[in-house]
Amino acid sequence: MLKNINAKHGAYGVTALVLIAVLFLGGTILAAFLFRGWRLDLTENRLYTIAPGTHHILSSLDEPINLYFFFSDEPSRSVPAIRAYAQRVRELLDEMAQRSHGKLKLKIIDPQPFSEDEDRANNFGLTAVPTGNGSDSLYFGLAGTNSTDGKQIISFFQPDKEEFLEYDVASLIYKLAHPKRPAVGLMTTLPMDAGFDPMTGQMRQGWAIVSQLRDLFDVRTIAPQATTIDKAIDVLFLVHPKDLSPQTLYAIDQFVLRGGKLLAFVDPDAQQDPAGGEGPMAGFGANHSSTLGPLFSAWDIEYDPTKVVGDRGLAMTVSMRQGQQPTPHLGILSLTRDDFDRKDVLTASLDSINVMTAGAISLKKGSKLSFEPLMQSSNEAALLDARRFGDIADSQPLFDGFKPSGQHYTLAARLRGKLKTAFPNGAPPAAGSTATPPSEPQLKESASDANIVIVADTDMLFDPLWLRTQNLFGQRYAVAWANNGDFVSNALDNLAGSSDLISIRGRQSFFRPFTRVDAIRQRADERLRAKEQELNGQLRDTERKLTELQAGRSDKSSRALTPEQETELTRFQSERARIRHDLREVRRSLDVDIDRLGTVLKIVNIGLMPLVIALFTLWIAARRRRELKAARETAASTPAEVQA
Repeated sequence: MLKNINAKHGAYGVTALVLIAVLFLGGTILAAFLFRGWRLDLTENRLYTIAPGTHHILSSLDEPINLYFFFSDEPSRSVPAIRAYAQRVRELLDEMAQRSHGKLKLKIIDPQPFSEDEDRANNFGLTAVPTGNGSDSLYFGLAGTNSTDGKQIISFFQPDKEEFLEYDVASLIYKLAHPKRPAVGLMTTLPMDAGFDPMTGQMRQGWAIVSQLRDLFDVRTIAPQATTIDKAIDVLFLVHPKDLSPQTLYAIDQFVLRGGKLLAFVDPDAQQDPAGGEGPMAGFGANHSSTLGPLFSAWDIEYDPTKVVGDRGLAMTVSMRQGQQPTPHLGILSLTRDDFDRKDVLTASLDSINVMTAGAISLKKGSKLSFEPLMQSSNEAALLDARRFGDIADSQPLFDGFKPSGQHYTLAARLRGKLKTAFPNGAPPAAGSTATPPSEPQLKESASDANIVIVADTDMLFDPLWLRTQNLFGQRYAVAWANNGDFVSNALDNLAGSSDLISIRGRQSFFRPFTRVDAIRQRADERLRAKEQELNGQLRDTERKLTELQAGRSDKSSRALTPEQETELTRFQSERARIRHDLREVRRSLDVDIDRLGTVLKIVNIGLMPLVIALFTLWIAARRRRELKAARETAASTPAEVQA
């Protein structure tokens, strides 16, 4: 009878295992069918979750977009960092294609050498990068097309721009879905555009920045006296708004409140302002400042048009006159990567920007608006009276009495939030009239968050501050030596996009540095560096004394030393050996804590976790044996009880 019971238990066990396997397979198939497309992102910074703005761009696509991801598999094997990043790019593209409800058609292409795929990559304009080991060139880019033969590319995915990967891809898709070039309205009181110069009686050549923008946008000129701004304008490019009428300021106010984007350049001392005539001293004492006074006040912006930021730390060494010795200039600054906001797409990829007599902007205390500095001075800066820059070529007097405040001044910033009108009493009356002209109903506040970029310098747009001319085979070419033009293009491109695209900010990098290791190394370095310097000093003193001792032998013709000298020599040699030993110990100690942390991690990963799993398995096995033993004992005692 006991055998029958054991046989039944065995049959039940096999049947249970079969049922479990069937349920597992059935549940897996059912889950794959019911939860297709579901994602669970458990990363700390939601790295695998696309932004809501990207999701809205994808869901609102009206026509199919074709994406071609070119990646050279074989040449990338020698560059593991690129291969890892390529996997990240492909995962993002797959995620976007899945979220687009079939509107994104993604094709992965490995362009083999001398193949049609390689020709296709070249025709798109993708960059082929040599890997440096004699193998074929590496393609790692994205091309996109739409139904109207529109084309956009990312020529090469740069790993150092990983934080802006989603923005770059979403921007490419958005431009293909909206192929019409954005309309940019240029309003300026400076001679930026080509035209007739009444002072010289000749045609004036426009600034290079305007020519560059006309290649990218539909640039439309707006007179500084305009009282309305066309609703077709996507971004208002406002440069040096000097002495604008209340009617023009009202037009700008209403443009921003109805959702228009604004890129504004103001200046406390615009060197290119023609006020006062020509010549180095012709405009001395004239007003060269500009401001958006009532608008800035309504937007909680603090800006003093009489103050210029002087910066000793960023002062550029220049020569302002023929034959003049190059000297640092407090008002002409060269900003580098450390002075930019690395998390904003406008400045993340820039290396340098040059400004001249720039002002400072800030947000009023208590304001609820978002104020994000894009460019800042160093802490060796101070605010100087703009009148001191009347003769810009004379830089030395600016250093007289100069005292840095220790404060970082904001030279350019992004302003976001709900804005209120600067004209709460209604539209200002037309010039020479007391009656308000009929117009559209006034907007008292913005319906959605405004997006404004403000720069407190206009001279940065002037050619010599970022371009130099070169002569090549009789042709003159302009070559950029700073990123001033790139900043303007980035700003207009970003502002001209949809609110969804603007909302996509730089994501956290997938690269996770060993922050704890870096902190340990820094603490050890701070703790032991002083000791190392002390020992190095003792070693130099000891070796110097040894040299003096050997040079001061009593018998110059003999290599022998006196007993006293021998004793001193032996002592100094022992001291030198001890110091060198201590130095080795100090340098070794720099990595002791790091090695200890590595050992702990190895023990946890290699020893502790397998041990925990083994103990858990043994506990399950022991529990199972006890249950089986109890079942056998119960089965064995059952016949005796029945007989009784």
